Amino acid sequence: MKNNCDKDSQFSKQIVQWYIKNGRSNLPWRKNITAYKVWISEIMLQQTQVKTVIPFFKKFVSRYPNLKSLSIANEEEILALWTGLGFYRRAINIYKAKEIILTDFKNRFPKSFDDIVRLPGIGESTAGAIMSIAYQIPYPILDANVKKVISRYESVENDSTNTSNKKLWALSSKHTPSKNIFSYTQGIMDLGATVCHNSKPNCGICPLQEGCKSAFKIKVSKKETKKQNPTKKINYVLARSNDSFLLFKKLEESFWEGLWTPLELDSYHPFPWKDGIKTQEEIAVKHKLSHLNLDIKIKIYSFEKAFKVKTNKKYKWVNKSNIDKYGMPKPIKSIIEKL
Repeated sequence: MKNNCDKDSQFSKQIVQWYIKNGRSNLPWRKNITAYKVWISEIMLQQTQVKTVIPFFKKFVSRYPNLKSLSIANEEEILALWTGLGFYRRAINIYKAKEIILTDFKNRFPKSFDDIVRLPGIGESTAGAIMSIAYQIPYPILDANVKKVISRYESVENDSTNTSNKKLWALSSKHTPSKNIFSYTQGIMDLGATVCHNSKPNCGICPLQEGCKSAFKIKVSKKETKKQNPTKKINYVLARSNDSFLLFKKLEESFWEGLWTPLELDSYHPFPWKDGIKTQEEIAVKHKLSHLNLDIKIKIYSFEKAFKVKTNKKYKWVNKSNIDKYGMPKPIKSIIEKL
């Protein structure tokens, strides 16, 4: 999606000036900028707050500072670094994308919008951010913060419908400047995150207040009752032998896809291991996902020695000292660490 703006508007100039004075230039992905770092940060920031992403980003680029280092990583190693960040398909997409970059682009991050947007996990807005920030080539973006700023400035609907998104994309393209694209792109995202808040926008310090059709008109609604997420009950069986634990790779496309968990049992699958049990205990834990509450019960059985399992599932006995090398759900990893 190419930028259609011929000249810098007052809208973009005000955002650029505001960013230079007030922008979050201290964020780790805004230092020593490369397309690679912008890509990793943008993927991590999808549906995740900045403060949550910062330590994960630092850890990730410390382990894999560039494409050359990432190119030899396997999916398991990438997922292991993602443990606790959630939305694990993003990590799987990073693995798939780096494989494409390695084979199709000679391990150099692509420089055209069309090539970037075809990579797994990258949509038009993420591709536009990479082009604008890393290569300083003007492209519009439309993440949640940009939607909020533009929809309020222009007083148009922001209801995630196709009609609304199409209109907002057109407005984003219209406002995207031909100059100072780096500061503008960072600035409009920062403005939406730090000033144009969802319920209490701080219009008094907003650089767009004079031209904004919604300035000082956003009604702060009474606190709505938060929608209750459904609860899913999960029954796990965790076999252990000394400091090794029997884990199974979750391959179906759902939450925790690609991660290692204990064996999940349901009413159709009876307890599979009856011989050699030394002791047993049960742990209950509750864990919240963005869309689902998990009520987890784990029955832990100790065995004299590790054993083979008759199953078509992928499984491994993982030593406690090696759990950082495997992608695991945070609550499962925490339990194993305490055992």
